[in-house]
Amino acid sequence: MASLKEVRSRITSVSSTQQITKAMKMVAASKLRRAQDGIMRMRPYAQRLGGILANLSTLAEGPVSNKYAEERDANRILIVAITSDRGLAGAFNSNVIKAATTLVTEKYATQMAAGNVSFLTIGKKGFEAFSKRGYAVNGTYTGILGQLSFDAVRGAAEFAMDGFINREYDRVEIVYNEFRNVATQIIRTEQFLPILENQSEENTSSAIIPDYTFEPSKEEIILELIPKSLKVQFYKAILESRASEEGARMTAMEKATENAGELLKQLKLTYNRTRQAAITTEILEIVGGAEALAAK
Repeated sequence: MASLKEVRSRITSVSSTQQITKAMKMVAASKLRRAQDGIMRMRPYAQRLGGILANLSTLAEGPVSNKYAEERDANRILIVAITSDRGLAGAFNSNVIKAATTLVTEKYATQMAAGNVSFLTIGKKGFEAFSKRGYAVNGTYTGILGQLSFDAVRGAAEFAMDGFINREYDRVEIVYNEFRNVATQIIRTEQFLPILENQSEENTSSAIIPDYTFEPSKEEIILELIPKSLKVQFYKAILESRASEEGARMTAMEKATENAGELLKQLKLTYNRTRQAAITTEILEIVGGAEALAAK
């Protein structure tokens, strides 16, 4: 049985840990509110921009040459894995890493065997995980999640887009956590490039297409909007991931705080039992000593 000093030391240690996890939960809750507001504002904007682009594509006279929709044999693959810079977020990072690894082994095993699969990592945790496992990491962006902005993300989006245009990659996939609520994050694997036709069809239903006035031509506007729309979609995925990260961290810290509370209860019970046993032992020694003196 542990001594009273050891139990007291553990109680102090667990109590300090509980205070830290409680504080981290409050910080995560504060960041979550801001991140949640950001993604809630971005979703309708991205959807509306996609709808406008789809409407313009429908109105265009003849097919518009779109270099971002060029279909070719998927020989060289780029996987964009969006993780976080910090840990203590439960299974948030490990789920993305696992999904990206599964994507490689199940869908792109042939390309992987030929050494034609590479990664673009957003977040320090993804870079560390894939580098450690021997995957080729052609680009990494760390530190942009703390002060997240469209300008900070633009460089990463352009890296993937330029690589596709220059035929360095034939397909670009994004793996990230989609935010649903504080306790629920859903892993998404989406083809970023080339643009899928059904992505634009989803935005054009039987709704009436507005009567636009074009300046300059429809085709020029479409070609200008396509790269902007791609960057917005890329930014939206990172916003989703950012909100999911804080939700996962808040949930993890809440669970850690509860576990620390349960452990404190057990330690205090152990402390009281140990203290009672020590007192009982002292009493027995005193009584035994008194009886020994009386026998003399």
